[in-house]
This record gives sequence, C-alpha cells and structure tokens, in this order.
Amino acid sequence: MRQRLFTATFVAIVATSLVVLAHFSEARTSSGALGELVEGNRRFVTGHLEHARQDKERRDELAKSQHPFAVIVGCSDSRVPPEVVFDQGLGDLFVVRVAGNVVDDASLGSIEYAVEHLGASIVIVLGHERCGAVQAALDGKALPGHIGAIGAALSPAVAEAKAQRGGDPLDNAVRANVRRIVRQLTDAEPLLAHAAHEGELEIVGARYDLDTGEVEFFPDAAEHGSVEPHAGPAKHAASTPKH
Repeated sequence: MRQRLFTATFVAIVATSLVVLAHFSEARTSSGALGELVEGNRRFVTGHLEHARQDKERRDELAKSQHPFAVIVGCSDSRVPPEVVFDQGLGDLFVVRVAGNVVDDASLGSIEYAVEHLGASIVIVLGHERCGAVQAALDGKALPGHIGAIGAALSPAVAEAKAQRGGDPLDNAVRANVRRIVRQLTDAEPLLAHAAHEGELEIVGARYDLDTGEVEFFPDAAEHGSVEPHAGPAKHAASTPKH
C-alpha cells in the first residue's frame, strides 16, 4: 500500500514538474522574443518558412493551456496576418487586430491579459504600408457608420503627420500612429506601465512593407519623436532557441 502511494505521489510530482518546465521553456526574455520574431520574418521574406508548431501534438498541448511569448497589436488588413509574417505556430502569438491598429479599452484589456496572465514579454505594435484606414482618416472625409470611430482614433496621428515636412503623408501618418500607440501602451497604468518600468515588458513599434514582406522595427519609438532608421530583418542578429 505504501509502495503504491509512494509511486502515485512520485508520478504526480514528475508530471507537475514537466508542466512547469514546459511553461518555462516557452518563456522568453523580451530580447529573445524580439529575436524570434526577427528570425521568423527573415524566413518569411526569403521563402524558407518552417510552419513549426502546427501539428496535432501542438494542438493537444495547447488544449490544456497557452503561453504566447509575444503580443501583436496589428491592423485587420487581410494582407498582414502576424502568424504568417513572423512564421510562428499555434500558441506563439497573442494577436489583437483592428483596422488602423488603434487601441481602445477592450483592446487594452486584451493586451493586459496576455501580459499579466499569460506571461507575454513583448508587445509589437505593427502598422503597415499603404494602410487603408489611415488613408481614410488622412483624406478627412466623413466616414459612414462606426468606421468614423476608427477615423477619430487615428486623427491625432494624422495631425502629427500633416505637421511634418517632407516624405509621403500616408507613410508619415502610419509611422506616427505606431509611435502614438507605443506611447499609449507604455503609459497604460497600472499593468503595462509597471511591467515596462520593471523591465519585464518591451513595447516595440514596427512597420510591415507590403511589397517586400519585411518588418521594420523601431525599438525606441516610445522615447524618440522621430522614427529610427530602417532596421529590417537583415539588420538584426538573433539566436534564440527553437521551441
């Protein structure tokens, strides 16, 4: 009887340990998470997609729990699916998408949930080239139905872009909107601001190029008033382990 009890207890301890180890194996530092996304985008651009972590074993694993390593705040545009653009698998990314990649309270709550409860260590605010929502806001025409709410949310970025000299007005607005959302999330009390301040969370702006497939990252978008020089996949070094 004692032998059986000992065996059952030992098996339970081992099983619990394996679950804990699996959780920590999926956890990443923010720099490692960014490296994983950079490498994934490199594979996408060069056509060497791995399509990893999309099999039945992965589905069975995720049926029990999820631990996405990154949050992607992106536009709903059908040409910019984050899992494809970054060549990631099931359970890797927690994706919040809305036209113009604007963030309201519900979106903010979703991001907070991924960071606070699921352990994501990085948030990528992903704008993209020739964004239709930003163009509509830039045109300044009345927008029908609830589309007007998106235009209103984009209006600060549009105003900032119009004040800039030189460059393409639409692309300026796309970049200004990314910077604005990064600042919004970095200052979002209490959860995101605290995590960012403690170094537990990195919030990074980025822009997807529809023509090349490259994602250009702006690591200091929250601190600087102007967009950093191009820093696409070829300019980042990453050596994160596969998961």
